[in-house]
Amino acid sequence: MGRIMAAVELRRDGRLDHIALLSYGFRPFFLGAALWALISMALWAGAITGQWPLAGVYGAVAWHAHELLFGYVASVIAGFVLTAGATWTGRPPVRNAALLALVVLWLAGRGALLAVDLIGLLPAVTVESLFLPALAATVGREIVAARNWRNLKIVGLVAALAAANILFHAEVWRSGTADLAVRGGLSFVIALIMVVGGRITPSFTRNWLVAHKASRLPVLYTHVDTICIAIAVLALALWVVRPDWLPTGAALLTAAAAQAIRMARWQGASTWREPLLTILHVGYAFIPLGFALLGLSLVRPDLMPATGALHAWTAGAIGVMTMGVMTRVSLGHTGRAVTASPATVAIYLAVLIAAIARVVAPLTDATTLLVASAMAWMIAFALFALVYGPMLVRPRPMGPVGC
Repeated sequence: MGRIMAAVELRRDGRLDHIALLSYGFRPFFLGAALWALISMALWAGAITGQWPLAGVYGAVAWHAHELLFGYVASVIAGFVLTAGATWTGRPPVRNAALLALVVLWLAGRGALLAVDLIGLLPAVTVESLFLPALAATVGREIVAARNWRNLKIVGLVAALAAANILFHAEVWRSGTADLAVRGGLSFVIALIMVVGGRITPSFTRNWLVAHKASRLPVLYTHVDTICIAIAVLALALWVVRPDWLPTGAALLTAAAAQAIRMARWQGASTWREPLLTILHVGYAFIPLGFALLGLSLVRPDLMPATGALHAWTAGAIGVMTMGVMTRVSLGHTGRAVTASPATVAIYLAVLIAAIARVVAPLTDATTLLVASAMAWMIAFALFALVYGPMLVRPRPMGPVGC
């Protein structure tokens, strides 16, 4: 209780007000996500090459999957939701001590799973499980205070992610692996990208094309999108519960076609002059690609190993799409021009190389391409930290916010 009161007093007397990093949710969580993407990949690369042990009690493979889905992705979601939440509710952003508390919980979770062999499995997963419920409670408090009831669904999404995280830990605790939880957690994140990414990508594209007086504009959300998402969610559900069933493969291939049709309506080819938009289309393209490759891996496993198919979603859809969102939001909300610099293009190229190399790796010299993928991934996020880190830790220049 004493620590809580101290945090409240710290917020009241304003001693954190001058720290730009704690002024908006995207600042610490995007920077933290990038640094963790870099560090966790370095740790994973060292573990699979025998350089050091990693999360022995938890399992290195389970740790690697968990830290992508519930470490890295959760941090990006936190930054996005806390930032967008201020716009949705019209309230001041969550900042200072309240934001610092969330950051500390996220960091504690990362440290707890790394130290699982020292502190034990139960304490580690208990500490790690605190962040997402705290994030849901924080967002919910802001929405309720603003009486912005229609956005309570965002709280539900974060709460569902928190439940998926707990189920992930429970499966590791029960069986020592997390196969079902990996499929469930990954499916949830892919569904989230289909919903959120499928709205912002054509919307941002339409705004840009209108500004450039283009004659052909993207089709915004219609019943076609609802049908395409429903087909994909059904295929994902089948994959979660029956991953080796031949009809599941057929459902995944059908979902791939539906998502490709959906994307074809967004005029992605018209955005080539603005990489900040193009990267969103390319990132989303890994969604239908992942469905197609995963379906192929079930129908013809001799042609496409499942690991390559899964990484079309993890390294591809997740890695590329989140990078596109983080760069765009960071530029807009720090008062910079919302356009891609040469350094940003280099970041995009690196994360794309990482994704492509990881998908292709199982088909050829896996070791060489695995190393290339890991290196490109680390370069991409190191560049993000170097280029965008200074923007995130410094106060924004005066001027309107763009996004």
